[in-house]
Amino acid sequence: MTTPLNSVRFLLIVLLLLPWAAASRGQSAPALSTAQSQALEQQALATEVRTAQDASHPMRYRLHRSTPRLRSTKEIIETRDGDVARLLTIDGQPLTQAADQKEQARLDALLNDPGQQQHRRKAEEEDSGIVLKLLRMLPHAFLYEYTGSSDGVEKFRFRPNPNFVPPDLETQALTAMTGEIWINASEKRVTRLEGHLQQDTNYAWGILGKLDKGGWVVIEQANVGGGQWRIVHVQMKMDLRILFKTKNIDTTEEMSGYAPVPAGIDYRQAIQMLRAGR
Repeated sequence: MTTPLNSVRFLLIVLLLLPWAAASRGQSAPALSTAQSQALEQQALATEVRTAQDASHPMRYRLHRSTPRLRSTKEIIETRDGDVARLLTIDGQPLTQAADQKEQARLDALLNDPGQQQHRRKAEEEDSGIVLKLLRMLPHAFLYEYTGSSDGVEKFRFRPNPNFVPPDLETQALTAMTGEIWINASEKRVTRLEGHLQQDTNYAWGILGKLDKGGWVVIEQANVGGGQWRIVHVQMKMDLRILFKTKNIDTTEEMSGYAPVPAGIDYRQAIQMLRAGR
């Protein structure tokens, strides 16, 4: 059975895997008819489903993650065996000798035990399968209202569809989220999302857990070259209660330095690249 924590993770994965781009926030009078806005929304969501399945353009990038307790930077390479990461800094400082030795030992263990990477890849594939399921539900889970246009970007407001019945725990949070999305009309791509939990969301009548009202997430992505769109900014704040514990999610992530790597690269090659800094 899926735990409430995993349900939150799956919901956030859906949002994080959508291709985003920075969008203008200026508003003007509506420029699309109802039929045109509905067609654009459906085409954009269909594009997200298609591109979520495309792994033919692997890249490397840096992930800068900040929480109230810690700031870190990792370099990540996407491979056919799943992502591989190397920790570079903690709280803005290079790793100490002891911390670097620990990181090198972790990479050695990964090289010497392919089962670890296979386990990671399996988990990523399971997440991807749920992502695709949820992406296909988005047109049904929400009602979209066209609110205006600016610089080729169309803005929509969304709210839960009262007729949508979530089939499982992974989709439960979709019934409580409202927000706004921006769609690039020429690219047929969702370009920005701001989502807010408008009410508490209980799992198994609150026995397993609860997402508290007021949580929010903002996600942006940009064309990072070669027609590839990737996430460049994520900020989220949510409170999740699991049994007698509360998990506070207060995270900002910035992704930068995207560069393509050879298609078909394996995780061992990626580790060597991370170590060589090339």
